[in-house]
Amino acid sequence: MNVSIIGGGIIGLSVAWRLIDRGARVTVHDPGGVDGAWHVAAGMLAPGRESGFEDPALITLLDESARRWPDFAGRLGTDVGFDTSGTLGVALTADDAAEAGRFWPAERLGPTALREREPALSPRLRAGVHLPADRQVDPRRVVAALRARLRGHLVPECVGKATDLDADVVVVAAGCGTADLTGLPVRPVKGQLLRLRGEPGLLRHVIDGAADGRHVYLVPRADGEVVVGATQEELGDRTVTAGGVLDLLRAAVDLVPALADFALAETTAGHRPGTPDNMPLLGTLPRYARGGAAGPRIVVAAGHHRNGILLAPITADLIADLVLTGRADPSLAPFDPGRFECD
Repeated sequence: MNVSIIGGGIIGLSVAWRLIDRGARVTVHDPGGVDGAWHVAAGMLAPGRESGFEDPALITLLDESARRWPDFAGRLGTDVGFDTSGTLGVALTADDAAEAGRFWPAERLGPTALREREPALSPRLRAGVHLPADRQVDPRRVVAALRARLRGHLVPECVGKATDLDADVVVVAAGCGTADLTGLPVRPVKGQLLRLRGEPGLLRHVIDGAADGRHVYLVPRADGEVVVGATQEELGDRTVTAGGVLDLLRAAVDLVPALADFALAETTAGHRPGTPDNMPLLGTLPRYARGGAAGPRIVVAAGHHRNGILLAPITADLIADLVLTGRADPSLAPFDPGRFECD
């Protein structure tokens, strides 16, 4: 089968990798830049932290994809920053603890127990939890590893119309660009993110915290980088604002005072691809379901919003099955792109 994939972010590349492993002829069309959501993602693999108000079908998908991540990372054959140290959820004030506690398991940790696990945490913290099942990965390393594996299959170009490609099946995995290619309602959701750099070893866990009503996460890397994120704004620009940086830094330093001495190495703004119900688009476009003389069959893998990194393994597996067999796994039904298609 001859498959073209539009989009060279973590979703498109992961789908391509799975298809090639299963014998398909694959071409990935992408300009090759760093403007995708993956470039500004922190890489937290924590389904429970994103699922407080999610649809049950999405929660199931998040959990199953998290289960597949260790094998996915291992098969890449290089260090992609996969880490199993877990997350500390922390709250600075009593109000923060009351709000965050709605998503915490019953067993709480007090300030002393939290600082035994992470001595750099502020002594002002009121409460927290340890979430040992959470993981993290470095999305930039993952994409670099996937691009290396797919060398020879990547074409550095933009595609204007999916139906113009000479393929049996076209997979549209173009993030926010999916809207122009398909007419589906994928919108940009802006997020601002910081990267700090200092001596390695300050933090051992991901910190998911609340500080005076401001949510922030701190994702430490082995080389001394700490990713601080992330704002969420219904905006389409890529401006890094003083207010966004201030809010993130203030919350980060309130929770971990020693971060005030780290270098501010990078400030970035990017776009998460959101849909009206904030559920991904995974499936065949009904109006292009048959393919053949009328053009290629078109499959969509986009609109992952905050969950693109976490959902990469399960998306790759399910979309590869759909492309090769023409049959959708029943678990894809709630994410069918046809729910937004107009005749």
